[in-house]
Amino acid sequence: MAPKPKPTPSQPPAPPPLEDLFTTLNKHIQSSSFTNAVKLTDQILAIAPGDEDALRCKIVALIKDDRFDDAISAIQSSRTPPEDFHFLKAYCLYKQNKLDEALESLQKHERNDETALLESQILYRLGKMDACLDIYQKLQKSKIDMLEINSVAALVMAGRSSEVQGWLDSFRVKATSSFELAYNTACSLIQRDKYTDAEQLLLSGRRIGQESLMEDNWPDEDIENELSPIAVQLGYVQQLLGRKQDAIEAYVDMIKRDMADESSIAVAINNLVSLKGPKDVSDSLKKLDRLKEKEIQSFRLAHGLDLKLSAKEKEAIYANRVLLLIHANKIDQARELVSALPDMFPESIVPVLLQAALLVRENKAGRAEEILAQFAGKFPEKSQLLYLARAQVAAAAGHPHIAADSLTKIPDIQHMPATVATLVSLKERANDVEGAAVVLDSATKWWSNAMTEDNKLNIITQEAASFKLRHGREEDAAKLFEELVKSQGSIEALVGLITTVARLDVVKAELYEKQLKTLPGLKGIDVDSLERTSGVKRVEGPPHAGVAETNEEGKNKTKTKKKRKRKPRYPKGFNPANPGPPPDPERWLPKRERSTFRPKRKDKRAAQVRGSQGAVVRDKHDASASSNQSNPKSNQATTSKGAAQSAVSEQAKPSSKSRKKSRK
Repeated sequence: MAPKPKPTPSQPPAPPPLEDLFTTLNKHIQSSSFTNAVKLTDQILAIAPGDEDALRCKIVALIKDDRFDDAISAIQSSRTPPEDFHFLKAYCLYKQNKLDEALESLQKHERNDETALLESQILYRLGKMDACLDIYQKLQKSKIDMLEINSVAALVMAGRSSEVQGWLDSFRVKATSSFELAYNTACSLIQRDKYTDAEQLLLSGRRIGQESLMEDNWPDEDIENELSPIAVQLGYVQQLLGRKQDAIEAYVDMIKRDMADESSIAVAINNLVSLKGPKDVSDSLKKLDRLKEKEIQSFRLAHGLDLKLSAKEKEAIYANRVLLLIHANKIDQARELVSALPDMFPESIVPVLLQAALLVRENKAGRAEEILAQFAGKFPEKSQLLYLARAQVAAAAGHPHIAADSLTKIPDIQHMPATVATLVSLKERANDVEGAAVVLDSATKWWSNAMTEDNKLNIITQEAASFKLRHGREEDAAKLFEELVKSQGSIEALVGLITTVARLDVVKAELYEKQLKTLPGLKGIDVDSLERTSGVKRVEGPPHAGVAETNEEGKNKTKTKKKRKRKPRYPKGFNPANPGPPPDPERWLPKRERSTFRPKRKDKRAAQVRGSQGAVVRDKHDASASSNQSNPKSNQATTSKGAAQSAVSEQAKPSSKSRKKSRK
């Protein structure tokens, strides 16, 4: 037989053409099936390694599927990445909240509108609002969607709400052109304390949003999620307007719905906690626990919230958490959280204030004053709030010198009446009268040179004169009162001048006294005769009777009014025709004081002694002793004396048991 031919090995099937694979890839992308798109790009790259189009599609599909780490790995796998890959990498880092790295990667990309828009978003996240607004201003000529919405948001975050209307005019749009723009513009009105206008604009924005989203066939649940920030902001406006109950209901309703918008729920919980304050601390802590990362034991915001919330919002949540822990007396947890806050918010003074509050709670006011002074030097542009907190802590701890020193380091408020009054009071408590006088003199000098409509010179001068008069400086007080009379001409200043000068020069005081206007009704009174009298005599009768008679002289006296007789009011169920027996006249006395009271008889059986059969009868001495014990009140002194003597004898005589021990 002829040998059988050896079977040839089967050849692997030929790969499909790249055109077909790209056609299928396009279908996956159009249907938003990004997972399948990534698998197909891997198949393409296995056939044609280094294909830029396939790699670009893979990176975009990974970004769309929120797989940013895998997208960055794919970008780094390219040996010679194209220039647009730097933009994609910057976007991935931005979504991961790695903002500094994102900005560095973006600098390698060519400058265009797309790059500028991403850079503005990164700067917005970093809190650099002025640089962000500079980019938006340059992009105004470019027709970029939602640029006006982002611009108004940046203006609000930068504290430049007064410029919002000007920007809207430059964009040629109205605040009600979209619900997002209405929301941002309402936030600017809140910042300018126009709460009623903000509420009306928020209501309009909610109506516009419902209509526009319903036209786009959005489900009702998605519409509520999209408009949830407006609902939370409406509650906040109601809180600012004093309608606290309406605000609480709005927040609670938002929390109970448990919407998909985590950031709105977080803001609602934080506002509700701040509105309730120290009431029901345990419930507030449980509500904040909903926002923490589940896998970590200590309190840290969930990763999704940490990316969505702004720095101010996160700082407010952490601050409220610390305050609640202090109110709940959970000092260890509060200390642990406070120690982590400086790294989270390195450019903020809120962690320092919280640390000082915790130290005060631990009765370490001196340490709190040192920390506040230290960080006031570290943040000179934010030192005002730190010095105010230090002054408050020192004043409460009984350190007036430190409190006054803290206030004097805030130059912007030195001349304000409230600050002047506080400084004077603190220096008086510290027995520094000269320092208090210097404060008043400098404030008087500042207001005398101030060119303002609301000048407080008269108030400061009045207080300075009263202070100097109180501390025995009559000449200085008289000069100040004289200046007040010349500038203001008030009766109070003239009276103060007269009373002050009367201590120095009576003749001069009488000259000033002539400037006082005479009171009506005092023309016919002889002052000298009043001084010679021994005093006002007491007159029986109703008060002001003499005044009434003098006023009614020459007029007919009014007839006395007759009292109207009224029927007597009887108790319920009482018949005056048949009153029955008279009530007991002793009914208001205690029972033991009434004549009908009879005390209870003593039980004679208590004196009988019972014992076993054949018991020995006690002698007279024991019987008398038992009779004395039955009446402790009559023999109290002798009993106590005997007890004292027996006690002394027992202490002096050692027991037999102790003697036995001593023998051993």
